[in-house]
Amino acid sequence: MIRVNNGKFEIEWEEGMTVDLLLERCKFTFDMIVVKVNDKVIPRDEYKTYKIKDGDEVGVIHLVAGG
Repeated sequence: MIRVNNGKFEIEWEEGMTVDLLLERCKFTFDMIVVKVNDKVIPRDEYKTYKIKDGDEVGVIHLVAGG
């Protein structure tokens, strides 16, 4: 099981799960986001290859600009 955003979502882990796949499963579609896995920021260019392990804690942060 993977906890997302402090348990707001819990996603069933599966072999080969990547950040990209998790974002799709959680229906995160906003372009401006930052993803952390176990408090490590994952670069956007690694979303398709970074493997998430069973039990990982994932944080998805939406970036919003204002003025």
